[in-house]
Order: sequence, then C-alpha cells, then structure tokens
Amino acid sequence: MTSSLPSVVPIWVVAIAGAIIVGIVSSPGGIYGWLSIVLVVCVLLTFIVQLALSTKEGLVLRTAASIGGAVILLAVATGILVLVGA
Repeated sequence: MTSSLPSVVPIWVVAIAGAIIVGIVSSPGGIYGWLSIVLVVCVLLTFIVQLALSTKEGLVLRTAASIGGAVILLAVATGILVLVGA
C-alpha cells in the first residue's frame, strides 16, 4: 500500500477540499447534492489518475482505496455539516 499512496492521497485531498468548499458555500438544504457532486468528481479523478499510471499492477487496490477513502471522508464531512447545521 505504501507505493500506491502517491496516487491515492491526492483524491482524498480533493474530497476534503470539496467538503470544505461545500460547507462554506452551500445552503443547509443543498449539502447533500453538492457532496454527491464532489464524490462524482473524486470517482472521475480516480479513474483518470489510476489509468494514467504506467503500472497496471494493483489497479483495483488503488482504485478501491481512492474511492473508499473519499466515501469515508465525505460521510464524515456530511455528519459534521449536519451536526453544525451548515
């Protein structure tokens, strides 16, 4: 997993940045829709990054780690935004 971190962590950073932007910009009723869009962007970026790498070994593991991490981060962000009432 250590060698796949450089291709996985940027997707997690995009998820965190997207959640922060949604928390700042969106209305309380719109966070679910916008966080869904952030997840779609993370999935698309995952496929772009992973397929652009020269090595195809471990593709499924890297893709699962990227998308799974983004889902977990956005779920936590959703919980925080709901509790805060953003």
